[in-house]
Amino acid sequence: MDGLNSSLYEDKIIMILAATNHPWDIDEAFRRRFEKRVYIPLPNEWARYQLLTLCLEGVVIDVNLDFHKISKMLEGYTGSDIANLARDAAMMSIRRKIMGQTPAQIKEIKQEDIDLPVTEKDFREAIARCRKSVTAHDLSKYDSWMNEFGSH
Repeated sequence: MDGLNSSLYEDKIIMILAATNHPWDIDEAFRRRFEKRVYIPLPNEWARYQLLTLCLEGVVIDVNLDFHKISKMLEGYTGSDIANLARDAAMMSIRRKIMGQTPAQIKEIKQEDIDLPVTEKDFREAIARCRKSVTAHDLSKYDSWMNEFGSH
């Protein structure tokens, strides 16, 4: 990063954007070179709702599935966690259909038998399988780091 302000780049604007899940591991000298250090928190309920909608675009959804209810259940989940969970929920009907079947029996299953709408039950099962990847301890570490080094 040294030399970026040299006369060679006078007519250019250079911006460096970096991201990490472990800001406390950044070298002190490197950290000082970044003017702004911003913490992006876990998605709120509205963002979780939007992520669910986006992740399940093009997937058949049960008419009774309440995304608002599901998004409330996903408090503390990261965007990546929600994407994994939505994918898992979308696959639940297929899993139930092939459980206990032989490969030959699975080959005989018709597409319309597995293209079932995603239900709240699918999400509840997916939530039981897909845990949050960030703990309360992790969140307190982020808060502590931001209090010491973050930009306001």
